[in-house]
Amino acid sequence: MLSLCNGLAAGIGILIVPQVAVAQSAWTPGAEIVGQSVQVQTAGVTNTVYFDAGGTARIITPAGNVVPATWSAGNQQLCLMSGGAQECWPYQSPFQAGQQMTLTSSCQATSSWVANGTNPMQQAEPVSQPERG
Repeated sequence: MLSLCNGLAAGIGILIVPQVAVAQSAWTPGAEIVGQSVQVQTAGVTNTVYFDAGGTARIITPAGNVVPATWSAGNQQLCLMSGGAQECWPYQSPFQAGQQMTLTSSCQATSSWVANGTNPMQQAEPVSQPERG
């Protein structure tokens, strides 16, 4: 069971990031999980975290309780905040749907994460050169 560092409700977990080579300029951290959910298992308890647009999040416990939260991605960390507590995980590459990962949070809690789905990566548009004529 995982909780935010300051003891948020028992059984709440957060996110894991696979180690995938990605061109940093082509990836906006968090873009692949906006509107998606992640299954997080800590000490045998699995929660579902929804990463909603605008930095809001919902944590659904096994009993169906909804814990409101916020999230942010930056500085190579993914953070979840709720009830004045914050917990962060290393975040150096995008999630891959269905790929299980294990990470240790800033609170020293270890969890397994599986993204249920991800948004397609947006490819950077090539810069076109003006035609010379």
